Amino acid sequence: MKVVILGAGVIGVTSAHYLAQSGHQVIVIERQPGPALETSFANAGEISPGYASPWAAPGIPLKAVRWLLMEHAPLILRPKVDIHMVRWLCAMLRNCTAARYALNKRRMVRLAEFSRDELVALRERLAIDYDHRSRGTLQLFRTQQQLDASVSDIAVLQSYGVPYELLDPAGCVGAEPGLRAARGRFAGGLRLPGDETGDCHMFTKALAKRLEGQGVQFRYGTKAEALHAEGGRIIGVRTDQGFIQGDAYLVALGSYSPAMLRPLGLRLPIYPVKGYSITLPVADHDRAPVSTLLDESYKVAITRLGDRVRVGGMAEISGFDRSLPRERQATLLHSLNGLFPGATAQAETDFWYGFRPMTPDGPPILGATPIGNMYLNTGHGTLGWTMACGSGRLVAGIISGEPLPIDSDGLNLGRY
Repeated sequence: MKVVILGAGVIGVTSAHYLAQSGHQVIVIERQPGPALETSFANAGEISPGYASPWAAPGIPLKAVRWLLMEHAPLILRPKVDIHMVRWLCAMLRNCTAARYALNKRRMVRLAEFSRDELVALRERLAIDYDHRSRGTLQLFRTQQQLDASVSDIAVLQSYGVPYELLDPAGCVGAEPGLRAARGRFAGGLRLPGDETGDCHMFTKALAKRLEGQGVQFRYGTKAEALHAEGGRIIGVRTDQGFIQGDAYLVALGSYSPAMLRPLGLRLPIYPVKGYSITLPVADHDRAPVSTLLDESYKVAITRLGDRVRVGGMAEISGFDRSLPRERQATLLHSLNGLFPGATAQAETDFWYGFRPMTPDGPPILGATPIGNMYLNTGHGTLGWTMACGSGRLVAGIISGEPLPIDSDGLNLGRY
């Protein structure tokens, strides 16, 4: 079967890998000149299944008000006349209950744990290098209140058998020695020793190159303009380089997926939530992080990638705004310098933004649609890198009609 994939981010490329493994002919359409040059390019670098949690959670509406008033706010809301923003925000608020949070987190952790295992297997099989480390993730709590609130997340980790360590300040320094310069600024932490880190762009680029050598076609510099349907099926993709046809079609366009599907009568509840990152060279290895640290107060991830440190985070709800405000960079530097002072050279920073494709409940949207030969792999929010391999494997199984390795219940469009 010939499968046409729209999008060559980490989601599209991992999907291409598993579809090619299943024996399909695969064509990937990508408007950029190469793979993973948009949201997959400079994300925080964390592969953290245990921290796969919905943003829609009990207490979030009240927390959001406090966050909006902070100097270094983890949440930025820039209201505009946008019906899609309003619908998404209302749907997210409806998911801020204890019952829905628990259900959505279980779905996300199930997929994320499977995906991490798939990534490990793929890496070992293909010997792909992407500055990866397998040294866990530390969620750092600056206050006792934050530490006490981790009880609910720990219960979910226990239910899935995810290893964890609840650490006091000395234990946090033991896990991340660079924190010794910030003693007194945190109350403790939750460490997941099974988590990993790695450069998503490096991984995706290397995997795409392997796939090209195996016969997968990548049509870079080709913009998908519309999907054409006839008789309840897709008959082709109109692009700025001509019409491309296949037997099945997979939409992996992240935040741009809703606009592609809207003319077909399908409404995806996905909205772009803008995130930022900076990447800096390590100046002092003893002061730098050894893996990923999540700063709970500012919702910032600080990750070691080889001889670099990637600092990423924040959630800006502003549509497809493409500006790079310096105050966002200041927040990232505030978190980094407060915890790892002197760790990096800061004369120049690679300042970047990406549009995370967020669903209002948290889990991505995978699998079949009401249109017979069209499938989805989108809506992963901040967890595209964490969930990529598992999502690709599941979608390839669904398209191929193969038995699925894990339960896909609650991950498809039908839940809406």
